[in-house]
Amino acid sequence: MRSQFEIESMIEGRLRSYLSRDKTGIRREVLRLLLRIKQMTIADILDELKEQFSVSFHTMASMVGIIASRIGILKVNRNTGGVSTYELKEKYAAMVVRLVSI
Repeated sequence: MRSQFEIESMIEGRLRSYLSRDKTGIRREVLRLLLRIKQMTIADILDELKEQFSVSFHTMASMVGIIASRIGILKVNRNTGGVSTYELKEKYAAMVVRLVSI
């Protein structure tokens, strides 16, 4: 069984790798939004970023899905209406702040 430290180190490595491939800055901006606004849907994120970036709904959904499932730092709340809301897990907030400011 892995310790909490090992899990956090693994997640930090995945997040660093994910952000290292951010050529446009959109990945960092999505994380900044999730830090600032606690719960968001894909549509909310898209509305916030559509003036800065040219991105489709499906691209944004894919990006948020990767952050939620592969990296594991987002909590997903599935509503009965079929719309999911995403929020940053509180225990990873400090790590995200540190990594998006680099």
